[in-house]
Amino acid sequence: MSTTRDSVQTALTGKPRRWFVTGGAGFIGSHVVDLLVSAGHEVTVYDNLSLSTDRYIAPYVHDKRITFHQKDLLDLAAVTEAMAGHDIVFHLAANTDIPSGFTKHRIDLDNDVVATWNVLESMVKTGVKELLFSSTGAVYGESIQGTFSETSGPLLPVSLYGAGKIGSEAFISAYCNLFGLRAWMYRFGNVIGERTNHGVIYDFIAKLKKNPRELQVLGTGRGEKNYFLVEECIHGILYVHGKVPDGPFPVLVNLGTDSTTQVMDISKIIIEEMGLSDVRYAFTGTPRGWPGDQPVVLLDTHKIHELGWYSRRTSTDAVRTAARRLLGTDQFRLTVDTLS
Repeated sequence: MSTTRDSVQTALTGKPRRWFVTGGAGFIGSHVVDLLVSAGHEVTVYDNLSLSTDRYIAPYVHDKRITFHQKDLLDLAAVTEAMAGHDIVFHLAANTDIPSGFTKHRIDLDNDVVATWNVLESMVKTGVKELLFSSTGAVYGESIQGTFSETSGPLLPVSLYGAGKIGSEAFISAYCNLFGLRAWMYRFGNVIGERTNHGVIYDFIAKLKKNPRELQVLGTGRGEKNYFLVEECIHGILYVHGKVPDGPFPVLVNLGTDSTTQVMDISKIIIEEMGLSDVRYAFTGTPRGWPGDQPVVLLDTHKIHELGWYSRRTSTDAVRTAARRLLGTDQFRLTVDTLS
């Protein structure tokens, strides 16, 4: 286990590179920025702050290694101008408010597919060749029985978010084939940790702070998904990037733990960590928590295991750690020294 971690740390502390991080002010992106800066790299953050804040990159305002563009990826000219001179793109920007697609029908088309096309086109124009792309297990939908592997199909998503990520993957694949880009695509489980502003852990904590006597649970409470910490996610991305440097491209892997946690178990962990008791449950009773929700996501992680990478924590351990961080009882900052 330590060998895989050490290999990523060694790579990070090698020759400095210029990184272009889309969504770099957000949940995962701001942790990426912390890590890259700690390793001595130059970083450009490109983020319109529509679903995030500049709070986490504000400490770098006077750091000459950081450049921040508060601009939209839908502005192709602005993206191209900002990207020039970089070595690699870490593309994390997307619509992360998945339920919003039910009422805002273009949000995933624009902020996933069109935004990704603009990133790809800017790469061609500026000569940047390497792309790390955050996809999702939502692309698998519900037509596939059992666990979802990278070769599972057909991909029939139940959310516009999942559809947007499939469209993005398709354009990335075509650009690799036609224009010689080198891309690594990662279908995530549920990434959790501090700095997030949505998700079941965040929502349960907010609800219990408002009413510690009752917890509303969307759906039936029988949902079951893969949860893993943000630092594990970032480590897995960088590990595969270094382990499979020569393709064939695009490289595609599921990324997450090989375990899952049920919604009711998450609620019990949070109630325990908040020191509460005698909490009543109120279920909405709908088959899905919200339109487009995928109650059960079971990722097959054999491929990334074959490459030598394993998450250090189980899904349930990750949930407890994330809950403690969001409650402020544990503090964490991702650097080369804390990368795990």
